[in-house]
Amino acid sequence: MPSLLPKLPSRGEKACESPGPPANGYTFLPWLLMGTGAVLDVAKGKVEYPWLGGLGILAFVVLYANVAFRALDKQRREERATLVLLGALAAVTYALGLGYGGVWLLFFPLLSLTCGAAVRDKRLGYVILVLAVSVGAISGLRTGDPWSNMTIAYGTFMSGMVIAALLSLSDTIRELRDTRQELARTAVEKERLRFSRDLHDLLGHTLSVIVVKSEAARRIARRDLEAALGQVADIESVGRQALTEIREAVTGYREGSLATELDRARSALSAAEVEPVVRQSGPPLPAQAEALLGWVVREAVTNVVRHSAASRCEIVVDGSPERVTLKITDNGKGAPAAPAPAPRIGGTGLKGLTERLAAAGGSLTAGPAPRTGFQVTAELPVDPQDSALDAELTTTTQAGRPTEVPAAQAG
Repeated sequence: MPSLLPKLPSRGEKACESPGPPANGYTFLPWLLMGTGAVLDVAKGKVEYPWLGGLGILAFVVLYANVAFRALDKQRREERATLVLLGALAAVTYALGLGYGGVWLLFFPLLSLTCGAAVRDKRLGYVILVLAVSVGAISGLRTGDPWSNMTIAYGTFMSGMVIAALLSLSDTIRELRDTRQELARTAVEKERLRFSRDLHDLLGHTLSVIVVKSEAARRIARRDLEAALGQVADIESVGRQALTEIREAVTGYREGSLATELDRARSALSAAEVEPVVRQSGPPLPAQAEALLGWVVREAVTNVVRHSAASRCEIVVDGSPERVTLKITDNGKGAPAAPAPAPRIGGTGLKGLTERLAAAGGSLTAGPAPRTGFQVTAELPVDPQDSALDAELTTTTQAGRPTEVPAAQAG
């Protein structure tokens, strides 16, 4: 027998990987004590052919242990050999019950126990019901009174159903634990992706502006020191603002403002000697739409300053109550003639923005402009309820502020 059983795990081994009872097949072995009465009958010679009864008990124990251990291993449970062993166990159980009756019928609850562990589909209810009815019928045939020993039928039914419920609960707990771990991993991956995108967009734009303004300060320092100092002051301001935005990005509370990004775009384009043309029309936008479009403006203007060699950049925001469209067009050299293998929509920044807008129900396209240069187009749906909520929050905030009274009136 010891060679037929798997090695018992040491104390605490994989305890966290097996939540809920039973932890392993050894949990089933103590139930074999229900066959003690049959063993005593064989030992005292109270049955015909004791040696045959002893062989039957030995066969039952071996088959029971193997089926029990196989039933708790998903891969082995689904093997055909498990069903064959379970069928052999059922045959031995029926043979012992029909041949000897009495306490030998207690092997039926053990058979029901293994069926509850090994059969994990809709057939289980029918199998256990057949076993309960069978042991009741056999008991009635042996005693002549069908109702004399119905407790065995009830015990047979309950043992199979209870072990099936316990194993189902254990599997559910395990699946919930795995799902929780997977959700935790997904949350970490999403946060890493958000952080990497924010840093890319923030630092890429900020460093580009700093480089452009530094070059402008170096060019004009000799002929106009005051203007050069103004550019240096802008560099300091941009650096301080970048530090603030990075802190906000780390904590996850950064909300971009489209108007702010448009002002920064004008400043960055002018410093790079690119003529900015900004036009905006339509109703006020919800905060989420403004934040997403602000990211698009930041990334697209950064690319214009870095790569386009353009002399003019046009930014058009056209909004309606249902949808808003943002187009950023330059008259530069456009896309490279033979681009390297890369995402169709552009680099890392545009790819990340495409995913962000898609998650909000919008879209982002980038490619050659109709005439010359390069064009980035972003479209977003506008939810009127979001706009109404933003307006209500703004009104509430303004109403909560103290009203300033002019000094003349106060006097």
